[in-house]
Amino acid sequence: MSSASTKKISVATAIIIGMNAMIGAGIFSLTCALSSQVGPAGIITYLFAFTAIWFMAKSLARVTAIYPQEGSFYTYTKQWAGHRLGCIAAAAYFVGPLMAMGLLCKITGVYLHTIFPSVSAYNHGLILLLLLIAINLKGVVLSQIGQYILLACTIFPLISTIVLCLTKVQLSNLFPFMPYGPLSILTTTKIAVFGFFGFECTASLFNIVENPEKNISKAITGSLFLVGLIYFLFIFSMILSIPISTFTSNPDITIPEALRSIFPNNNFILHCITFSILSAMIGTIHSMIWASSELLFSYSKLLGLSKQTCPIKKIVSQKTMVICVGVIILLSYIFINSYDVFFSLTAVTIIFAILTSMMPLLFLKDEWTSGRNITTVLGLLLGLIIFAVAVETLTENVIKIIS
Repeated sequence: MSSASTKKISVATAIIIGMNAMIGAGIFSLTCALSSQVGPAGIITYLFAFTAIWFMAKSLARVTAIYPQEGSFYTYTKQWAGHRLGCIAAAAYFVGPLMAMGLLCKITGVYLHTIFPSVSAYNHGLILLLLLIAINLKGVVLSQIGQYILLACTIFPLISTIVLCLTKVQLSNLFPFMPYGPLSILTTTKIAVFGFFGFECTASLFNIVENPEKNISKAITGSLFLVGLIYFLFIFSMILSIPISTFTSNPDITIPEALRSIFPNNNFILHCITFSILSAMIGTIHSMIWASSELLFSYSKLLGLSKQTCPIKKIVSQKTMVICVGVIILLSYIFINSYDVFFSLTAVTIIFAILTSMMPLLFLKDEWTSGRNITTVLGLLLGLIIFAVAVETLTENVIKIIS
């Protein structure tokens, strides 16, 4: 009993894990996108996305408590829809983050291009991706210290930007508040949720958290609140201090470039922010390649592909999974050129997996009699709105390609 208890983690540790999973390089891309496509009203888009994620996270925690088994999205979806849809949900959750890494490679290429302009942003991103695939094939992973450094590199530009921007607040930057109309608030929710993906990690800690029935909910609430607060301050401080024209005149502008427009003489701190953002992005891509290859390898075991009787057993290994993961990211990098499509594809796949995993709660009588399914229904409705917006964007882009 004592041995088992020593392996349990506290709710504080679970909150930190949840924050590590959510706070990633995506926040640096979504801020510029919201500013250029929504304007100051982007803060409403962010709050809507945060509310949707809040209800979905609470429901997913409940599913995890009821079905504390391996397999996550596959296991949860299978409860009400069977094996086939369970596999689709698992595949969607696997592919979604990898397409997001394709987007992150493109954004990293833009940042690298500002430092080394002789090489195009596209080639910078491509070279970086191939290099990170090669590093993962060599089995080089971030140590625990490396993970802390990565988190610090992500937090530093966020906090530094907030502090800098708060010294340049101009209320006039809030007007016009909604330059692209009310509909823009809704159509960009697929972008706003991008920075919160990873919250589902907290819900999966049920088996290793002390008193999980109470603490999982606390961990989700705590991690989402802290991350939500940091994101809110980051986005709002930039909106208040940087004129919207800075973003609309150059949709591909980076955070340091936007800051330079109001801090032309703070080169040192801006260079530090650029370095930290690059470190965070590169570290995120590297970690995701390794983590996704491990997940794919575990899926291969569940499907029996690594068994002695399987004819392809000899080619199924962690390294071949790294290659598979790398190929998926590479294909998304090469063939998807629109940031809007990247955001939409990521939202469609990940939210689909989350929504199908929440559905078992609707078939449990106790969840209705206790009133807990109010949270589930709200999460499903808000999630479906974001899902529908993302699907509409994809449909429009497909029609454009066909025509």
